[in-house]
Amino acid sequence: MSRSRNRGLTVAVAYTFPGPVGQLISDIQSHKLKRIKNNVEKQRQLGEVPNSEVVLEEYAELKSLDPDHWKDQDHYAVLGLPKLRHRATLEQIRNAYRKAVLKHHPDKRRRSGEQLINDNDDYFTCITRAYETLGSLETKRAYDSIDPQFDDDIPSANKNSRENFFEVFGPVFDLNSRWSVEQNVPFLGDKWSSIEEVDKFYEFWYNFNSWREYSYLDEENKEKAEDAYERRWMEKQNRAARATRKKEENQRIRQLVDNAYACDPRIKKYKDDEKRRREEEKVAKAEAIRKASEEKLAEERRLEQEKEDLRKQEEEESKRKQMEAKKEKDKEKKMLKKERQRLKAFCKKHNHFRESDSEQLEAMDKINHLCVDLSLLDIQKLNENIDKSDNVNSAKDLVEEQLNKLQARVDEERRKHLESTSGKVKNGTSSGDGKGGAKWSYEDLQILIKAVNLFPAGTNKRWDTVANYVNTHSSVKTRTGKECLGRAKNLKESELKAEANQKAFAKFQEKHLAETKKAVPTDDVITQRFDGPRAWSSDEQKRLEQALKTFPNSTPQRWDKIAESVTGRTKKECMLRYKELVEMVKAKKAMSQQGGKKT
Repeated sequence: MSRSRNRGLTVAVAYTFPGPVGQLISDIQSHKLKRIKNNVEKQRQLGEVPNSEVVLEEYAELKSLDPDHWKDQDHYAVLGLPKLRHRATLEQIRNAYRKAVLKHHPDKRRRSGEQLINDNDDYFTCITRAYETLGSLETKRAYDSIDPQFDDDIPSANKNSRENFFEVFGPVFDLNSRWSVEQNVPFLGDKWSSIEEVDKFYEFWYNFNSWREYSYLDEENKEKAEDAYERRWMEKQNRAARATRKKEENQRIRQLVDNAYACDPRIKKYKDDEKRRREEEKVAKAEAIRKASEEKLAEERRLEQEKEDLRKQEEEESKRKQMEAKKEKDKEKKMLKKERQRLKAFCKKHNHFRESDSEQLEAMDKINHLCVDLSLLDIQKLNENIDKSDNVNSAKDLVEEQLNKLQARVDEERRKHLESTSGKVKNGTSSGDGKGGAKWSYEDLQILIKAVNLFPAGTNKRWDTVANYVNTHSSVKTRTGKECLGRAKNLKESELKAEANQKAFAKFQEKHLAETKKAVPTDDVITQRFDGPRAWSSDEQKRLEQALKTFPNSTPQRWDKIAESVTGRTKKECMLRYKELVEMVKAKKAMSQQGGKKT
C-alpha cells in the first residue's frame, strides 16, 4: 500500500511540475523508493535467518581435524553453518550439534562397523569443542569477535575509492556494522542522501561503540594456574593483551571513517556549496561595507569641508584681530620707547642730577630701572610734569620722588625674600645626614660621589659597601650606610650637579686663561688705583656666572675659589658684584610684576 501511495505521489508531482523540473523530482522520488527497498534487503541479509531457511553443510575436512589444535578450527564450519556464522542463533547451533552427534558419535560409528583407535584422538572431540564454544552467548561472542572469516581490511583513500565511493565503502560499513552495540545502524546511503542523513551517519561511526573483545585469544589459561597469585598474574596479562587489541580495533574503525569522509562526494559537494555560499556572503558583505564606507566618506568630506570653511573664517577673523592688536601694541611700544628716551635724554642732559662719575653711573642704572618700571601713562605724566616745572630743581624733585618709590618697592621685595629665605634655613637640614652626624667636607663629598659611581644600584648591601669605602679613604671613620644614603639623596640635586658645572667651568677657564695675562691685583692695589668700583667687562661677567654655578653654597671657602676663577677680581669685588646682580634681578622681577599689574 505504501509503495502504491508513493508511486501516486510521484506521478502527481511530475504532473504538477511538467518538464525538466518534474522529471528531476520524479527521479528523486524513485531513488528514495529504491533506497528504502535496498535498506530493507540489507536489514534482512544482516539480521537473523529463519530456521526454515537454515541448510547444514558437511565440512569436508572434518575427519582430518586434530583435536589438539581445536582452538584454531572454524567452529561454524565444523557444525555445518559456514555461511550463517555470527547470525546463527543458539537454537540453530544446538540443532546443528544434535545432528552432528547423531551422525559422528563414536558409538554409532562403531555400531556401523568403523574401527576407532582412541576416543580422545577422534575428530568428534572437535565437534564437542565447537559446541562448547558456540553454545553460550558469552563464548559465542568471544569467538565471533575473532572470526577468522571476517575481513579486517579497509579501503584506502585513493582515486578508485573516490570514483566508486558507494561501491567501495558501502559493503565495508555493512560488514563492520555487526560489531555495533546499538542495533539501528545507519547505512551509507547514496548520492541522493540529504546532508542531515550524511551527518547522522558519520556522527554514528565517529562515536562507534563496538562490542568486539578478544578473550578467545588469551595466551594464558587461568584454569591451569597453581594458585591464586598465578591466576591474578595471568588475568593481568590477558587484560593487557585485550586492551592492546581493542585499541588497534578502534584505530581501524576510525581510519575507515576518516578514509570514507575524505572520499565522500557528498561531503565534497557540501563543502563546495558551503564555500560558495560563504564567498557569496563575503562578497555581499564587502559590497555592503563598501557602500556604507562610501556614504560615510562622503558625509565625512561634507562635514570636513564645512569645518574647513568655518575654520578659515575663524582664522581670518583671528588674524584681523591679531593685526589690529599688534598695530595697537606696536603703537604703544613706540610711544613708550619715545617717552623713555625723552626721560633719559632729560636726565642725561642734566648729568642725572649727580656730580661724580660713580654717582652718575648709579643714577643712570636707577633711571633705567625706573623706565622699565613705569607704565606708559605714568611716564607720560612724569614727562608732562617735568615740562611744566619752573626750573631744574623742581624737575629733579619729580624724578627723585619716583626713584624713592621704586627703591621702596625694591626694599619691600628684598625684605620679603629675606624673610622667606630665613624661614627655609630654620626648617632645613644640616650639612650632615640630618640626624646629627659628622659634617661632610668637600673632600668627603668627592669620596662619596666616587663610591656611589663605583658601586651602582643592584650591588649587594650597596650602602654598607659605600660606607666602608668612605671610611677607608676619609679622615672620618664613623660613617654609616644610612648616613651615606641620606647625604647621597641631597647630592643628587646639588653636589652631583655642581660636579658637572665644575667640569664645564674647568673647560671654560682653560679656554680663556690664555687671553688674560695680567697679574691678579690685591685689595690694597685696587684701593690705591681707583676711588670707586671698576666696571665689569662681559668676559669677567661670564666667568663670575660660571664660577657661581661650579661652586654652590655648600662648597668650603667658596668665595676664595670663585675669586681664583675670575682673573683680575678680588674676593670682595666678587661678593659685591653678586649682591648687585641679586638686587638688580629682584628689582627687575618686582618691576615687571608691578608693570603687569598696572597694565
